[in-house]
Amino acid sequence: MADKPLVSVVIATYNLVAYVPLAIQSVLDQVYSNIEVIVIDDGSTDDTRDAVKPYLNDARVRYLFQDNRGQAAAKNYGVREAHGDYVAFLDGDDMWAPEKLEMQMPLFSRSEAIGVVYSRMRYIDERGKELGIPDNELFRGRVSGLLLIRNFIGFGTCVVKKECFDRLGGFKEHVKMGIDYDLWLRLSTQYEFDYVDQPLLDYRVWGGQMSKNFRSRYLNGIEIMKAFLHEFPGAVDKTTEQEAWAHTYVGFGQCVQEIDRRRGQALHLFWRALCHKPGYLPAWKAIVRAILP
Repeated sequence: MADKPLVSVVIATYNLVAYVPLAIQSVLDQVYSNIEVIVIDDGSTDDTRDAVKPYLNDARVRYLFQDNRGQAAAKNYGVREAHGDYVAFLDGDDMWAPEKLEMQMPLFSRSEAIGVVYSRMRYIDERGKELGIPDNELFRGRVSGLLLIRNFIGFGTCVVKKECFDRLGGFKEHVKMGIDYDLWLRLSTQYEFDYVDQPLLDYRVWGGQMSKNFRSRYLNGIEIMKAFLHEFPGAVDKTTEQEAWAHTYVGFGQCVQEIDRRRGQALHLFWRALCHKPGYLPAWKAIVRAILP
């Protein structure tokens, strides 16, 4: 295994006793075998500890408990405990394809500048039934501007060089939602990204999750964008920044219109998009659709 670097896999979990064994097993089933599994139990009140116990017979698996402090703190704990030069993350209700690490790790040898390798993902429901594979465009190289416009990286798909955390810090524990987006933006200022164009993660979607959380997702995303632009002035050009804000407010407005049925509020958000980029065609189209019967 000398030619295969150790990958530390952090599984942060909270009250997911029915699913965390599946997550652990999907990591242990990796074709790429030089791994360690660090299960961070973020104060679960169910039988998670007992569910993990059988896996502790495998020397590669560790179980660590902390009082409930949130997902960012749990993941940071895992990174601190990691022995590998690479760190990957898996939430307690998701699963990896067996070939995930085997396909991703060789990409790091393409360039010393690569800090993150990600992939596509597959949506599944609570019972594991496939819901579909997002076909959004993926990007490699220096991606700060592209990421500011849209987060195209699935969290559990990523493998990250551990040095990235040493250089730019871990997850911000005051950020309640979008901790991955915040991290990717920061890492993109110093590192290149690469990807495998195959779905290597099964991402579990809970009933109503997408529509129920849209407002919090957008509001948190806006705060993350503001913080990034303040912390890294000049990381993206002004034109890209304007497009990012316009794209964000149009997306927010469309959700408000389609999910909340609040046309007036949606129109206000479309107008905010145009304030950032007056010629932004998607905003004008959204306004026309909102006004016409």
